[in-house]
Amino acid sequence: MTETKTPREFFEEDLPNRFKPEKAKGIDLVVQANISGPNGGNWIVTIRDRKIQSKEGTHESPTLTVGMTDTDFMDIVNSRIGAEKAFFSGKIKFKGNISLALKLKDIGFL
Repeated sequence: MTETKTPREFFEEDLPNRFKPEKAKGIDLVVQANISGPNGGNWIVTIRDRKIQSKEGTHESPTLTVGMTDTDFMDIVNSRIGAEKAFFSGKIKFKGNISLALKLKDIGFL
């Protein structure tokens, strides 16, 4: 697998290919991803009916909010650091139902 260069590349090109619909049964959530830094941005990721959609923007009332720097995000999506380690070291912040955050790894998001 080639390395993802930017958060935009991840959300627009890689996420649909990494998504594992068989692991998303029963998951219905809206994730607000806030990535800070020069290559950052805000994306809305909707997971519903075993489908995933992402678009740039900000959702008014997401089920879960995920925040981190662009460099930390790229380390996670390129498997240089695990999402759990990033969370416990304070590099990734979640707001909302943390049990849903744990499912993001299973379905190919983090």
